Amino acid sequence: MTIENDIRVSNENEINKSESNAINQDWPNLSFYEEDNFKLKSKSKKDRVVFMGDSITEGWSQLDPVFFSKSNYVNRGIGGQTTPQMLIRFKPDVIDLNPSLILLLAGTNDIAGNTGISTIKMITDNLFSMAELAKANGIKIALSSILPVYNYPWNENIIKPYKTISKINSSLKDYVRKNDLLYIDYFDQMVNEKEGLKSGYTTDGVHPSVEGYKVMSKIADEFISHNLN
Repeated sequence: MTIENDIRVSNENEINKSESNAINQDWPNLSFYEEDNFKLKSKSKKDRVVFMGDSITEGWSQLDPVFFSKSNYVNRGIGGQTTPQMLIRFKPDVIDLNPSLILLLAGTNDIAGNTGISTIKMITDNLFSMAELAKANGIKIALSSILPVYNYPWNENIIKPYKTISKINSSLKDYVRKNDLLYIDYFDQMVNEKEGLKSGYTTDGVHPSVEGYKVMSKIADEFISHNLN
């Protein structure tokens, strides 16, 4: 190997280390919506609804943009995220936007093992902590049912995730009932006979298709209209 090649490889390694360090330093991705959050400070907060979540939420704006643009709905989904990451950014990305209502849809990536093994208690603890933050700040929050999943294409080692999803959804229902909070159910209208997403409502068994988002938008719109004030 020539000196020039040594220098090139060394430079590439430094770049890779730098990118890796940048990711590690912003593990919850607090910078993702930082600029958008700043811009929202000058806009009306009246009837603002913040949707918090992962790629299922983030992709909602892309496949059904009218749903968000027609109302004061704010999307704060980040693809691939798990509940511990969301808990860290919940204050700057949600609470600090002073919404009237929060719709929190999260947990499927925890089950898939995106940031390591997560127990049901670990997942629900994070979801309940976000709910408690909202309540402490006088903001209405709705915990959303995790969508049906028969298997995760990127991690097929997760066996029968639908059983875990069912247990978590049951825990969410119990929690909101005991704590006088809100629960929004997408699951029942989107599940098939195998406890996965209906084929017409998904692109890969996990993420909704355009048709799937239409179903979710209808459910969310009706829920918001009923619970916003």
